[in-house]
Amino acid sequence: MKITKEQISNAIWILAIVLILFTPLGFYPRVWVNKIVATVISPSTVDKDEQATLKNYNWDLVDLEGKSTNLQSKQGEVILVNVWATWCPPCVAELPGFVELYSDYKNKAAFAFVANDEKEKVKAFLKKKGYDLPVYFQASATPKELESGSIPVTYIIDKKGNVVVDKTGAANWNSDKTRSLLDKLISE
Repeated sequence: MKITKEQISNAIWILAIVLILFTPLGFYPRVWVNKIVATVISPSTVDKDEQATLKNYNWDLVDLEGKSTNLQSKQGEVILVNVWATWCPPCVAELPGFVELYSDYKNKAAFAFVANDEKEKVKAFLKKKGYDLPVYFQASATPKELESGSIPVTYIIDKKGNVVVDKTGAANWNSDKTRSLLDKLISE
């Protein structure tokens, strides 16, 4: 049996796809693909009649220095919550946009980047990337309205507790659309 160049080429492509999708070697290509996807996806608002309302803001969080806080202290503010991990390619892909958004809105809205990861890995990742974000770890159960089985997941909550954005997957959080939404919610 003779093997053709086309068969060899096909085998190489299959091997490359398997390496990218199913091994640690594929982490950065998956991040790259997610970055491309995220640049064209701006998160949408939830229809008014389908918006959940955060009834219980009681969510204990601990920051990177071990300081405790509770989401309840942010009640009445516009809040952006992002749940992420360093091992999650879509999470890593969308973080640069969050860094820019946070830089411009940190004094206008509350942000909580909740890591589903090991503290030391998160610290090393943030230091390596030079990201300055308010990162927390869960210390109590997540409010029912903010529960998700997937990451990344991002919520934008208005001053009345309505979950205006509920987005799973990578998106461009530094888009004009997101900035306009935040400006509108902050001014209300």
